[in-house]
Formats: sequence, C-alpha cells, structure tokens
Amino acid sequence: MNYRDIIKAPIITEKSSDLAQNNVITFSVDVRANKTQIKQAVEHIFDVKVESVNTINVKPKTRRVGRYAGKTNKVKKAIVKLKEGSSIELN
Repeated sequence: MNYRDIIKAPIITEKSSDLAQNNVITFSVDVRANKTQIKQAVEHIFDVKVESVNTINVKPKTRRVGRYAGKTNKVKKAIVKLKEGSSIELN
C-alpha cells in the first residue's frame, strides 16, 4: 500500500484544533491500515517523528432519503502524537 493511500485527509474540527496545540494531529485513514503503517506513512509524508498512534473505528450510521434507507461509509480516524520539536502545518 502506498503511503498516500493510507493517509486520506486531516480532520479539522474544533476539538482537533485544540489538540493540535499539544502536537497531536488527527487524520482520516484507510480502514485497513494498522498503527504501524499509519506511523510510517506520517513520518514519511510529513518528515516528522511520531511518538504514538491511537485509532478509532467509526461505525456506519443509518440514513434515510425519502423512503430509501442506506448507511454511511465506515471511517477510521488516527490520532497521532508527535515527538517534541516536530510539528505539522495544516492550512
């Protein structure tokens, strides 16, 4: 798997912005990626050192559009803590 396929996008929310002040960045990642692959991808793409990776699997929710019901896509989030002296600028 390519490093760019593992890391999909940064998650920019109020909570993740507060965490970013403490060198903690949140990413949306591929659902098949494990913590080791996520760590290697972040270190390779952004040229930083990663201290730890925590992952969250978000289950799909049922949604309705008129009489049709379906489910949203499942998502995996990675909360990446960077080592001291490392930082990522997300604009």
